Amino acid sequence: MEIDTEALPKHLERKVAPCYVVFGDEPLLVLEATDRIRAAAAAAGYSTREVLTAEKGFDWSQLHAAANSLSLFGDRRIIDLRIPSGAPGNDGSDALAGFAARLPDDAVSLVTLPRLERKQQSAKWFAALAAVAVVVQAQKVTLARLPAWLAGRLAAQGHQADHQTLDFMATRVEGNLLAAHQEVRKLALLFPPGKLSFESVKDAVLDVARYDVWGLGPAVLKGESAHFSRMLEGLRAEGTGLPLVLWALAEEVRALLAVHTASRRGAAVAQVLRDHKVWGERQSLVPQAAKRLDGATLMAALAQAARIDRIAKGVAPGNAWDELRQLGLTLAGAPTALATVESR
Repeated sequence: MEIDTEALPKHLERKVAPCYVVFGDEPLLVLEATDRIRAAAAAAGYSTREVLTAEKGFDWSQLHAAANSLSLFGDRRIIDLRIPSGAPGNDGSDALAGFAARLPDDAVSLVTLPRLERKQQSAKWFAALAAVAVVVQAQKVTLARLPAWLAGRLAAQGHQADHQTLDFMATRVEGNLLAAHQEVRKLALLFPPGKLSFESVKDAVLDVARYDVWGLGPAVLKGESAHFSRMLEGLRAEGTGLPLVLWALAEEVRALLAVHTASRRGAAVAQVLRDHKVWGERQSLVPQAAKRLDGATLMAALAQAARIDRIAKGVAPGNAWDELRQLGLTLAGAPTALATVESR
């Protein structure tokens, strides 16, 4: 059984399962989920807890011992296994598979993991756990989902806010869910329950957004010019290396050009996407953007990426960050950016 963190509270109201596996992109949501599971287990009579942290050098026989030990007083237990790296190794893989095959009858087992790649989720040890556990995934709260997430958190403390206010808050805390949680809690301390005005929230909420360089691609593919510009400025302010940002955008240009060319020739676009390692939501975004952008625009974008590389290396004049912004706006479909490139 697999659920997300939003569905976990209702699940725990009905029952506490023998085993849980919690992992995902959002550490805050992972932490909240594990806290809820431990609290529900304690309320159901699992009164003692044994914590095992599988860091480097961990002796996996401890897991076997925990699973097979009996409480002196017959207490029901929580076996709390944490694997910070998400990679148990060969010994850990065998131990986890054996543990899943013989879950202890007197315990609720909780396995906590970080973000896992698709390959890790396909591993035998994870499959063995997933076959007997409730798998709780803490999915990334994207900018599109963030206003609704904020609205839910505000409602839980008796606050309401209009769309403008929620959108404003989302732009200030994007990519930093822990800070988003802290800002929501701060509003509970500052204002009584009820409707929050935009002006009061604007004055109270800090700009604590954190941006991921790999979010630039989806932003330009969706044509979100303002979002891309805000992310780029945030990455620059955080000291992100320009070569990494350029590489991320250049990869999008190459994928778009390859898909555009394949479409014109009637070739299999799916194979092109695999060749360019286009996964996840980008599998639909890249073909859509390739239809929106013509070949001349994409060739100009590729030439501009090469120019930015020369600027960054000091062999061509110009401001590389300004050029990066123009490149991203070109891919997002902003006509002024393309005009700038074509005029050179």
